[in-house]
Amino acid sequence: MIYVFTHKITSRVKYAFNLVFRDVMQTDYKLISDRKEFEVLEGVKIAYTINPIDNTFFIRSKPLLFENGISDQEINVMQFDRTKAFFGVGGNSMFPFDVFAASFYLAARYEEYLPHKKDLYNRFDAPQSLAFNEGVLHQPVINIWISKFADFLKELYPLFTMPEREYKFITTIDVDNAYAYLEKGFVRSLMGYSKSILTLDFKSFKNRTKTLLGLQKDPYDTFEYQENLVKNQNLTFIYFFLLGDYGMNDKNIPVSSRRFQSLIKSISDHSKIGIHPSFASNYNFKQLEKEVTRLSNVINREIWRSRQHFLKLLLPDTYRNLIELDITDDFTMGYADICGYRAGTARKHFWFNVMTNEITRLKIHPFAYMDGTLNEYLKMKPEEAQERITALFMETKKFGGDFTFIWHNDTINNYGHWKGWSQVLEFTLRLR
Repeated sequence: MIYVFTHKITSRVKYAFNLVFRDVMQTDYKLISDRKEFEVLEGVKIAYTINPIDNTFFIRSKPLLFENGISDQEINVMQFDRTKAFFGVGGNSMFPFDVFAASFYLAARYEEYLPHKKDLYNRFDAPQSLAFNEGVLHQPVINIWISKFADFLKELYPLFTMPEREYKFITTIDVDNAYAYLEKGFVRSLMGYSKSILTLDFKSFKNRTKTLLGLQKDPYDTFEYQENLVKNQNLTFIYFFLLGDYGMNDKNIPVSSRRFQSLIKSISDHSKIGIHPSFASNYNFKQLEKEVTRLSNVINREIWRSRQHFLKLLLPDTYRNLIELDITDDFTMGYADICGYRAGTARKHFWFNVMTNEITRLKIHPFAYMDGTLNEYLKMKPEEAQERITALFMETKKFGGDFTFIWHNDTINNYGHWKGWSQVLEFTLRLR
């Protein structure tokens, strides 16, 4: 048990200490605001306040966790160990920066509530983030900080130990479009043929025809290959299915398709299932509710996992809507354009609504990389991608994190610009 004195216990203080001690250090703690009660206790003690208390481990606190509003923060950046740290403090603090404020700032995504420039899809992208601009996005900095914080504590309290945690390996598949040519209906198929003719894409014209005539397998139908990976390597995949209405950014198979429904049911027999809320659902709660209900009706189970299509995350609205529909676990936390740790940690954690200063029951599962990030955004070759993946995996494993990553059924077909990329997925799976 760790005893913590602080001059004021707020919801932000509770969240930050839960994150550091329970989620990462897996250690029990107790917050105390009565100084006399704190002084007579024995054991591992931390004073998180303005001035030190006797021989207690002292961390000078920054104002962030004691505030209610949202405002630009004065963030002192400093070199620390093999990374950088934020919210540096001076004086007689026994730790060089406010690790609790810094962890809160990143994990709660405080910066995403501040004014910022959005990308083409109205998203907060990596170049807007503090971690990217300080060159530490590729590191789970919160986990690094806390590991060193435990070392500092041990110097004053030699009997203190932080339990080691085994890393987890979590493979996820987004099914944006189950088939390239099948189950599109007459109008969409006709439009596809017209586009092939206008662009002189005779290869696509030929492949569509052969697929529709049953002379070849649909290029996006890699599900048997995935099932063999699951069975042969004793894996568990999590699938996120897009069941939105057809639109500009939502071009999935209609949920009315019997073939598509059969596919979802078949996959649910051997893997975990979640909803992939459509792009349009970000602006329409009723649409989101309809999509969750659709998936629930197909597999006849409650739906409690999600990942946003296009990784479109608008805080606090997206998460607030998910909570309203009893979604308990979301896997959207990451960037489309850059690999790394958007929330600064490789561990799952609860979402804190900065707008309302509320600790919620929604668990956030960060991911380290996405296939499209490596190939389409960063323009990497498969060999380069493997090097990047290995580095991310080693960072995650070292601190007992959850190595979560994203692939799509249409990116492992060795077709077009994805030729050779199924080998990258298999390489990743061998890292376990």
